[in-house]
Amino acid sequence: MKFDLHTHHVRCGHANGTIEDYIIAGIDTGLQVIGISDHSPYFYHKEDQPSPGIAMARSDFAGYVEEVLRLKAKYEGKIEVLLGMESDFFPEYADSYRKAYEGVPFDYLIGSVHQVSGVSIFNRNRWKGLNEKQHVVVKKSYYDLIQQSARSGMFDILGHIDAMKGYYPAFSGIPAHEHVDETLRVIAESGVSIEINTSGSTKDVGGWYPSDDILERALHFGVNVTFGSDAHVPSRVGDEWELVRKRLKEIGFSQWVFYRKRQQVIVPL
Repeated sequence: MKFDLHTHHVRCGHANGTIEDYIIAGIDTGLQVIGISDHSPYFYHKEDQPSPGIAMARSDFAGYVEEVLRLKAKYEGKIEVLLGMESDFFPEYADSYRKAYEGVPFDYLIGSVHQVSGVSIFNRNRWKGLNEKQHVVVKKSYYDLIQQSARSGMFDILGHIDAMKGYYPAFSGIPAHEHVDETLRVIAESGVSIEINTSGSTKDVGGWYPSDDILERALHFGVNVTFGSDAHVPSRVGDEWELVRKRLKEIGFSQWVFYRKRQQVIVPL
């Protein structure tokens, strides 16, 4: 079964195309299941849309849910459309997000850490002038947040768990392997999955999130995996799915998962 759980659309302000464009692209690329998972609003913020180029407006949230559910019904029998969301994780504001999600018929939620100490993980300038010890502190802070997101109980999937390497490939070499291993243990114990996210191939690092090294250790710790293209244009839906499937089998995985009504569905590789 071919699936893609991580797609965006125009509401977030930095993706192209409507939700329906992504569904049609999914059909064209042979998906049986497509998840719509646009960026969550900043539910804690006093402004409706404090960052128009990053996340949807709070006032757009209900319309987003309604549209996905309408399209789920429209395309039934052609492709299974899942209602998801890529949710920011800010531990200090977690309750605002929990409240916003209450009663919403999500199939799954992706929890993603996009900021560390108030700075975007994709901001390459954060590394300027830092010594090796400071590099380690930043990396550990990132994985501390990922551990907290796993323990929060809010999410089914954790998004792009080494995405700090996107515009700073040297991130992977920062010596904090024991901390990464501890994070994988926490993820496994929490019962959440990690995604293989192929959007890293569009960034400076030129490869998937997470690295093969992390995937090998994830297998060791018993972490479940899923697939997400993180498409911000319809043409990337399902991007490199077959290559990912092949690589996971080479690493030693025998299955991956997707989610329906917050329940895990196991798919053999």
